[in-house]
Amino acid sequence: MTLFSLIVALLIEQVRPLRARQLVLDPLHRLSAHVLDRFNDGQARNGTVAWWLIMLTGVIGSVAIFLLLWTVHPLFAFAFNVGALYLTMGFRQESHFFTDIHLALRMGEIDRARALLGEWRGGQYFTASSSEVARLAIEQALIGAHRNVFGVVFWFIVMPGPSGAVLYRLARFLGEEWGARRDVELGDFGRFARKAFEVIDWVPARLTAASFSVVGDFEDAIFCWRTQAMLWGERASGILIAAGAGALGVRLGMPVHQSGEIIERPEMGVGEEADADYMQSTVGLVWRALVLCLLMLALVVIAGWVGR
Repeated sequence: MTLFSLIVALLIEQVRPLRARQLVLDPLHRLSAHVLDRFNDGQARNGTVAWWLIMLTGVIGSVAIFLLLWTVHPLFAFAFNVGALYLTMGFRQESHFFTDIHLALRMGEIDRARALLGEWRGGQYFTASSSEVARLAIEQALIGAHRNVFGVVFWFIVMPGPSGAVLYRLARFLGEEWGARRDVELGDFGRFARKAFEVIDWVPARLTAASFSVVGDFEDAIFCWRTQAMLWGERASGILIAAGAGALGVRLGMPVHQSGEIIERPEMGVGEEADADYMQSTVGLVWRALVLCLLMLALVVIAGWVGR
């Protein structure tokens, strides 16, 4: 059921991409605002309690619904799996930005590409070169593919029903919504959410990087992973960008012009400057990595059938 649920959810999402903001993010933002109103005192302890309350409700609730539907009929449980995956996993949630930026660079419309990049990542890139735009888009695509697909898939496989997918999606949201904020009002409230997502994402991030390495230039990917990833500020992102850049044979990172400033960043990867061609190669890398993961899961399922 796990493999078929993944395949069906991916096919549905390709035909009808998820409107993430309306169906997922808006309800989560309302939930977050409600919890903050009740629990936020700027202290880490209350942030920990609030995080566990949301996570346990989501995970236990999804398992309970799955088991209840399974007792009625396995097809209902299967449909619930697919629906939960559709809401938590989104290959195309952000890919339209990447596609539009790629097309704009192909057409020589650098101003449009900069505007799209700013809408996608946040910030302003009015003076960014075409190579900088391509670099930043590739980096965002590698991280987005992991967090929207591979991370969700890993936890969906590991835990019963759709509870793993719910766990990862909620942990990611709270890590970004609470953990990434540095305002005085929140204080240390989001510290546990940030650390918890780092723990939850530790194994999936490295498996995604390994998948990029296997389906790309393996030697360069492993070299960049081992020698460059620790230079990046956020470790998981550094691993994904370093391995992805090495697998593609492109140089990412490096200083960029953002919001009127030059942001210093370490160089990641090896090879040539990023451009629209490497953006196309990135799409191929992500798809090959996904196919590899599905094939590995299929082999495990077949081995289980044969071993019975």
